[in-house]
Amino acid sequence: MSTITNLSELTGHYALSPGHSRIGFVARHTMATRVRGRFEEFEGSAYLDGGDPAASSVRLTIPAKSIQTGNRLRDDLLRSKFLDVDNHPALAFASTGVEQLDRSDYRLTGDLTLRGVTKPVTLDVELTDGGTGMEGDFYAGFRASVTLDRSDWGANWNALTAVFLSPKVTLECDVVAIRQH
Repeated sequence: MSTITNLSELTGHYALSPGHSRIGFVARHTMATRVRGRFEEFEGSAYLDGGDPAASSVRLTIPAKSIQTGNRLRDDLLRSKFLDVDNHPALAFASTGVEQLDRSDYRLTGDLTLRGVTKPVTLDVELTDGGTGMEGDFYAGFRASVTLDRSDWGANWNALTAVFLSPKVTLECDVVAIRQH
């Protein structure tokens, strides 16, 4: 629940706070299990316009090598075969539109680049909190998710991949952005 009483309070330029944010994913492995992972490194910025959310914009860059699932062998496979980090060192997102659905829910559209392929995606975004933090900085918190078909970006290893790993991957973001002075 947001502590913001007026959306115009949001207006400003923001930087993502990696220490207070998580960008992760969930993928179904075989019939019964799910693999959860996260990206340990990322940086992003946003311009938020509380009076006209459609004028807002978001940018995010994630070093592909920073993927972590808690299993070194799986992580190495994801880096080499699925993300091809040697040839495509970063994932990137650049927004193309923001639509306010209600007081705290938004639809964020943009271009996601993965493995050198850029495709449009639409994220469901919720404003989860905002206000002045303990260090006196104004912050805004958001939760976002989108389900992707990794095949659209060529993130496959071989034909058996589709048998043991669903092509659907859900990206989940819980982020805090700090307004810049």
